[in-house]
Amino acid sequence: MTEEARVRRFTIGVLVAVTLGAGLSAAPAQAAAGPAGGLADCTAEACHFDVPPGTYDVKVLLGGDAASSTSVTGETRRALLPEKTTPAGERVARSFTVNVRTPEGEPTGAAGTPGLDLTIGGSAPALADIRVTPARHARQIFLIGDSTVCDQPGDPYTGWGQQLPQYLRKGLSVANYADSGESTVTYLTNPQLWATVQPQIRRGDLVLIQLAHNDKTTDGATYRANLEALVAGVRERGGEPVLVTPIVRRWFNSDGTLNNGTALLVNGLGVDHPAVIRSVAADKSVPLIDLTARTKAMVESLGVEGSKSLYLYNEKRDSTHTSVRGATAYAELVRDELIAQGLVPEGLVRVG
Repeated sequence: MTEEARVRRFTIGVLVAVTLGAGLSAAPAQAAAGPAGGLADCTAEACHFDVPPGTYDVKVLLGGDAASSTSVTGETRRALLPEKTTPAGERVARSFTVNVRTPEGEPTGAAGTPGLDLTIGGSAPALADIRVTPARHARQIFLIGDSTVCDQPGDPYTGWGQQLPQYLRKGLSVANYADSGESTVTYLTNPQLWATVQPQIRRGDLVLIQLAHNDKTTDGATYRANLEALVAGVRERGGEPVLVTPIVRRWFNSDGTLNNGTALLVNGLGVDHPAVIRSVAADKSVPLIDLTARTKAMVESLGVEGSKSLYLYNEKRDSTHTSVRGATAYAELVRDELIAQGLVPEGLVRVG
């Protein structure tokens, strides 16, 4: 089908409506006062909704006269809905909850575009209807981390936190406050980071903390104290902290295993970051997602060559930052741990 024909089919077949009730708010998990009227603008490939910062439920109706396959991304390259195949003549409804904020990506990055921007993708996209409403009972998963977690602004870089939203259903959203280059030291001291995140945490919210890659000069006592400060700060707000050990770097020994220094995040001072995180989790009774162990097993199972595609080795000779494939695989590991440990209701998570 030509692009012209696809646009024509979309224009004829799409009914777009935005329902924005009274009581719209800039608060992360509920709607607030102030009317916001008007129909959203949609093209064949994108939609824009002129809404204030907040958390919104999005319901899409996928499908058309021909067989279709549609995915949805939004804001700063966030994967919001995995690709769904719909037979010709059928319609399938899907819903998700999305966090709208400024800046829309990394906290120290560019502000981005005001409102909610969604991109309609997939191999044969077809959108039959879309509705956006303020989310009134959404639970947030806040992410605190570095460049391996954040909403990366430019392709091919992709953080696992950028891929996580597609595995969550309506009622559970990701507020990704991970930021490139941050250590436990800088995250706590930069007012755009922890001082911005902490006041937004509400009772019942999860806060996933993965900081280690940039703590290259942080001594063990300071590193531990910083993690404990973040844990205490989350609990002070009624949230539930979850400590996450860092994803591995792709550095192999000659025998095909990952080396015990660079790959497994032991810094030049001899601080074994994953070991400290595990210790703090045990001492403070904090749920632990051992992403170091999980990603180590995956990378070693794929081997020196097979694991290259998880990272940006082929594009950038980069064995630290993940590709879309790697970030997606690692987001799935996080999803699986959230379910296995009962941290989120299984009904709010997409598995298939």
